[in-house]
Amino acid sequence: MKGDHQNENATGNEALRASELSYRRLFEAAKDGILILEADTGRISDVNPFLTELLDFSRGELVGTPIWELGPFKDLVANKVRFEQLQQQGYVRYENLPLEARDGRKIPVEFVSNVYLAGDHNVIQCNIRDISERKRAEEQFRALNAELKQGVLKHQQLEGQFIGAQKMEVVGQLAGGVVHDFNNILTVIMGNNDLMTSELGPASPLREYTEEIQHATERAAALTQQLLIFSRKHTVQPVVLDLNDTVKDLDKMLRRLIGEHIAMKVVPGKQTGRVKADSGYIWQLLMNLVINARDAMPNGGKLSIATNNVTLDENYARAHTGVIPGDYVMLSVSDTGTGLTEEVKAHLFQAFFTTKPEGKGTGLGLATCQTIVQQSGGHIGIYSEIGRGTTFKVYLPRVEQPLAVAARPQTGPLPRGTETLLVVEDEPSVRHLARSILESQGYEVLSAANGQDALRAAREHKGAPIRLVVTDVIMPLMGGEVMAKWLKATYPDLKILYTSGYTDDAIAQHGALEAGVKFLCKPYTPATLACKVRAMLDNETDSAFLRKQDVASGAKSAGTP
Repeated sequence: MKGDHQNENATGNEALRASELSYRRLFEAAKDGILILEADTGRISDVNPFLTELLDFSRGELVGTPIWELGPFKDLVANKVRFEQLQQQGYVRYENLPLEARDGRKIPVEFVSNVYLAGDHNVIQCNIRDISERKRAEEQFRALNAELKQGVLKHQQLEGQFIGAQKMEVVGQLAGGVVHDFNNILTVIMGNNDLMTSELGPASPLREYTEEIQHATERAAALTQQLLIFSRKHTVQPVVLDLNDTVKDLDKMLRRLIGEHIAMKVVPGKQTGRVKADSGYIWQLLMNLVINARDAMPNGGKLSIATNNVTLDENYARAHTGVIPGDYVMLSVSDTGTGLTEEVKAHLFQAFFTTKPEGKGTGLGLATCQTIVQQSGGHIGIYSEIGRGTTFKVYLPRVEQPLAVAARPQTGPLPRGTETLLVVEDEPSVRHLARSILESQGYEVLSAANGQDALRAAREHKGAPIRLVVTDVIMPLMGGEVMAKWLKATYPDLKILYTSGYTDDAIAQHGALEAGVKFLCKPYTPATLACKVRAMLDNETDSAFLRKQDVASGAKSAGTP
């Protein structure tokens, strides 16, 4: 018995050492500065290499020093108030603090402090992010703006470009400000509508209403995506695509946009190459070009969508700014409409420029198309004559990488499981929806409203080990990235699926867009969530999982038991 007890102790000690080693690796490799403080005295007990390099102090010079002897915290009286606030609330955040380096330089940082329970005592972790580059960019923008206001830069074209940039920034700020809440709302509407539709029989008269709800939420999601693409804040997820397949998949939806008075023809090229782009981008691109073609033919006409392999040579590149010679796949959209004047063509891709009557166009459609093409490494050109129609030609770089399996909608039963999962989401309605979806598929699901609650739930859980965590990225008290690091330090095999409705840059600041990180954009559907979770638990790529689902569906349709 004594030997068994010693073996158990040895095993426990080994697990503890492994957990501590895993945490230390995360701590040492972090791309932000980290300070660990004694919660009662405020003295620094640990510091990671990133921060010592940033401040040009050695670890020995910082450990044991009270935090108020650093940078903005040298005011002892004011710092006591801050410290008491931190002890009471467990969380303090400063957006812009001038942290002082050894040579007296003031380094602007984003400073976040949390109180944690470590063993039998509290510690304070301070995460410190260098925002120098961001501040420099803001200062450059303000300086240029000031020069323009003083009349230093008079050139009309440059002034127009700058005004367009300002408008783009305003739209980006507006979109970024509302998109998180809007995507949460859309997630709840889409998710509950899908669940309700799955309970209705094929002949139910209510299906007509649920399908209308689905179409409305799809349009709302598309509008939000267009704003984000235009303002360059959309979360880009490029995959290798076959444009012929993509156009074919969108054929029915595009025909709904144009009406019966326009004849639409699709001419796919033979053995067209592959491109790497965000599939949502291609949908936005085609939708905007087709709507413009439709509006150019109010009395009807012909619309043609074609694809083909092309090679752009040095001569073409010299005649078109920004074009790199090479192999491309061309996507063209042609109409027999009214055509465009040279003056209109000169302004066509400018933000907020429109030839449509007031209230009929935003002026964002073609500006969005140009943004999409440029972010995909391509080029867009226009050919038009008055009375003879218009052709837009989009050139996307050809790639030799293997084709990705398209994320097709789930048509059969959703994949099931019995594992224990943890859902961490600060929005109650989204948290309840995600938990309901996963519980209906057989999983045991724990839930938490933020990172701190999640750590507590994981510590108190006594059942089967938690296999996967579905977590929002940005939450109060403790975000998903910090929470995941603490959990992974104790449970190295734990899988993490991040979700967010925030914009690309906001998510990137929290580390969730780094290579290898699993991420699910909001709004998502029950099928998307269930398939993503099952694929991660089975340690498969999304493509491999979908291939397996196709095989299973084929076997069932053939009557295989």
